Order: sequence, then structure tokens, then C-alpha cells
Amino acid sequence: MTKLMDQKLRIENPIEDLVDYIALLKPRVMSLSIFTAVCGILMAPGTIHPFIAFITVLCISIGAGASGCLNMWYDRDIDSIMQRTKDRPLPAGRLHPDNALAFGLILAGASVMIMGLAVNWLSAMLLAFTIFFYIVVYTMWLKRSTAQNIVIGGAAGALPPVIGWAAVTNHVGIESLILFTIIFLWTPPHFWALSLYRHDDYLRANIPVLPVKAGEHSTKKQIVVYTILMILSTIAPYAVQMASVLYLYCALALGGIFLALALQLYWAAGINKAMRLFGYSITYLFLIFLSLTIDIWGHFS
Repeated sequence: MTKLMDQKLRIENPIEDLVDYIALLKPRVMSLSIFTAVCGILMAPGTIHPFIAFITVLCISIGAGASGCLNMWYDRDIDSIMQRTKDRPLPAGRLHPDNALAFGLILAGASVMIMGLAVNWLSAMLLAFTIFFYIVVYTMWLKRSTAQNIVIGGAAGALPPVIGWAAVTNHVGIESLILFTIIFLWTPPHFWALSLYRHDDYLRANIPVLPVKAGEHSTKKQIVVYTILMILSTIAPYAVQMASVLYLYCALALGGIFLALALQLYWAAGINKAMRLFGYSITYLFLIFLSLTIDIWGHFS
């Protein structure tokens, strides 16, 4: 009876439906992907018409949103178990799964087709691969089968700057692969910090994240290892003369803070420092890409 009343109220309040459909797109997660894609466009050599650049960002945004939507559609069973996700539109019963599936597929198809027709087909194929990898390889396969799910699955989140780069140049250069590598190596310590804090959620949902399978100490150790690898990858733009020494100083300073927080987490008892590292990791990636973009643009001016 309560569900029927909720459905009737929904019909009379379509704004709430709109809010839930927007929530399916995972706008907070999508925003970082959009930012790195924009940075990829700005850093790429050559020129792109402002309108084509806008179409590129729009398609990447729609594609990222489609990925989030299809991820929520497939994961609605475990989302209903986890405290962090139980109030999402699908596990909460506010939207029908079939509608979410159709919404995600339409957005995914539209983003790829528009990218191919308006920009170039290389960037469209990269976008299609990103969506496929995130949904099929990560969400449907890796996430529920291996503790290395985020290590391999992180490739999907690392591709937006490569897509942006390809939209301008119509090729994938070593510089764009460096941008990919930075995000790829950033993803494990970023996610593992959160999964340490949400250990009980993942255990309850039977998701084999590293803290559940390997334990707290091993996860903390891996966070430190990947943090060091990530910092080394941020030196690469300077090593290939993509950026100046000013960027290098900025990258080392930001990386030093990241490593200090990772070591604090490693040495501290329990997981109290985990969310501090998680919060900084988001700021870190934003500042790394911002400083690199500003540095490269400084060379052009």
C-alpha cells in the first residue's frame, strides 16, 4: 500500500523523478571525469573550434553519466545492502530498473554517435570503449570477482583526458598516455582509502575489495606503494618536456602531502585517517591536472 501511494505521489511530482534521474548519472563522480577531459582538450597540441570542444565535453559528460546509470542499474542488488548506497533511486524503489536501463543505453548510444559524427571517430571509439570497460569489464565482471577490481577497472576512469586529447589531435600520443597513467595509478589509493572506511559495507555486500580480502594492514601498505608509483608518474610530463620545472615543483609538493597522509594512515592504528586521505586525493587530482594545464598554456602565451 505504501509503495502504491509513493508511486501516485511520484506521478504528481515529476520534479522528484527528474532529480532521481540526475542522481543516476552520478554527477559528483562525473564532474572529475569531465574536468580531466577538459584538461586533455586544453593540453593537446593544435586547435579545436570552441563549438566542437563543447560537443566533445558534452558527449564525454553524457557518456560518463550513462556509465554511472548502467552501473547503478546492475548494482541495485548490492546497493540495497550497503549503507552508503541504499538510498539511491533504484534500491529505494523510486525508479523502475527497466527505465534506468533504457535511460542509460540511450545516453550511451547517443554520446558515442554524436561524438563520432561531430568530432571524430577515434574519440568516439575511445568513449565507447570506456563505457563498455566500466560496465562490462569492471561492473559486471571484476567488481564481484577479484580484489584487484579497482586496479584494472580504474582504466575506465583514466580515459577521459585521452578522449579529450584525441578530439583535438585525432590520435593518441605519449602525452595523453601519461595523463592516463597518472589517473590509473591514483585510483587505487583513492578508492582503497574509502573502502577501508566502508569495510563493513563491502563485507556485507560480499564485494571482494582489498580491505575485505587482504585485510587492513596489507591495504595500507598497497596504498603507500601505489602512492609512490603515482608520484613518479607525475614526474613524467617534465621528463618528456611536456611541462616546465614549475609544474615539477608543484607536482612534488602535492605528491609529498599525499605520501605523508598515506604514511600517516599506514602508521596509525585503525582507519581514522582513511577519509582524510580520501578527501585530499580528490583535491590532489584536481590540482595536478590544473597545474599541468596552466603550465602548458603558459608555454603557449
